[in-house]
Amino acid sequence: MSHGEADDHLRRAAQVREIATEMGREVGILADLQGPKIRIDKFENDSVVLEAEQPFILDCALETELGTQDRVGVGYKSLNKDVTAGDTLLIDDGLITVTVEKVSGTEIHTKVVHGGKLSNRKGINRLGGGLSLKALSAKDRQDIVLAAKMGADYLAVSFVCDAGDMREARALLRASGSSAGLVAKIERVEAIANLVEIADASDAVLVARGDLGVEINYAELPGLQKKIIRESLARSRVVITATQMLQSMVDAPIPTRAEVLDVANAVIDGTDAVMLSEETAAGKHPHKAVAAMREICIAAERQFVAPDTPPDSGLERTDQAIAMAAMYLAIRVGVRAIIALTESGATAQWLSRVRSEIPIYAMTRHQQARQRMRLFRDVHPVAFDAGGGGATHAARLAVELLHAQGRLDVGDRVVLSTGDHTGLLGGTNTLKLLRVGRDGVPEGMSDL
Repeated sequence: MSHGEADDHLRRAAQVREIATEMGREVGILADLQGPKIRIDKFENDSVVLEAEQPFILDCALETELGTQDRVGVGYKSLNKDVTAGDTLLIDDGLITVTVEKVSGTEIHTKVVHGGKLSNRKGINRLGGGLSLKALSAKDRQDIVLAAKMGADYLAVSFVCDAGDMREARALLRASGSSAGLVAKIERVEAIANLVEIADASDAVLVARGDLGVEINYAELPGLQKKIIRESLARSRVVITATQMLQSMVDAPIPTRAEVLDVANAVIDGTDAVMLSEETAAGKHPHKAVAAMREICIAAERQFVAPDTPPDSGLERTDQAIAMAAMYLAIRVGVRAIIALTESGATAQWLSRVRSEIPIYAMTRHQQARQRMRLFRDVHPVAFDAGGGGATHAARLAVELLHAQGRLDVGDRVVLSTGDHTGLLGGTNTLKLLRVGRDGVPEGMSDL
């Protein structure tokens, strides 16, 4: 939502839905809020070149387009209240660094440490965080309504500070008539201290390595990434890892070896999804970047060693307990697939929290649930409607459908989770171990 107009987003969302339907695929849409990113204003001549040791003023009262070699305006008019002498400010993702010498009224007097070319509307971060902006700006509130109108499956909230930011976004989203999942972008130092409560208030967590890597010492970023993934998975939350994963492919047709290792390590650590940004938004080889990312992910998944048993903590719901029992059975007994008959996709999410090489077929009649489940690792959403014939009838039809689609062969064993009453949200309470018989009919169910 940082770019383009409302009509652009609505048109693109409609195109995604149309093309997905034509291809017979389920595609989820994530709407990413701009958030309250602090930016400098504009220069009279669009850019300046700053030299090390020169004085430079960030003026919170300067008009928008009157920046010069000596000073520039700031979009966040209270920045002078958030900084003090001795602070380090990083401009343009840290390419330019200045230290605050003093604050005089609306003027922040700085000295350039690392100079370079500075152009319009570049971002500002404070090393170590501590800026007081709220996560949701006035624009974000309007864009939440737009995301609902688009039919987005997920809403990413930028610059989250605490769980209250996520609860506010969820309330606004629900008031707009959307049931989309909430994604917390971890890109502020303050969010690290509140990570557990933020994860609990979210449906997914995004490791936003761009701004986070600017606010902290870059050497700390790898450890923090692993911590965010680990803590999020422990809370059964979906995890996305993003920013500069294949940055060289903005210009180059192949990734660097370091980038290959970066993507692979995120996959091996357990992230559900990896995200391309500039590589596909403005890069020269978007299709090659997607192909390279896919190839790396598939190769990395082959290196993953599944745990002997699923975790046994936090099983507060029946469907969670059934999911963990299904994974335990699948791993110990050995099956061709796990089948989850689900309404909302919750059971499939619990199943996907345990890493294994076993595909999870999440079967539901609800298109939005199938689109949301596209973000779950190892989960393959399947359109399925049992027609109200009861749990046993639904189980038979599900196995027959997967056999007809070529996903199961005669003799394959599968674990199937379902509920006593089909079509009931949160009703998963039953586990079945089945073998695919002749014509795809589960053995023992030929007369049902």
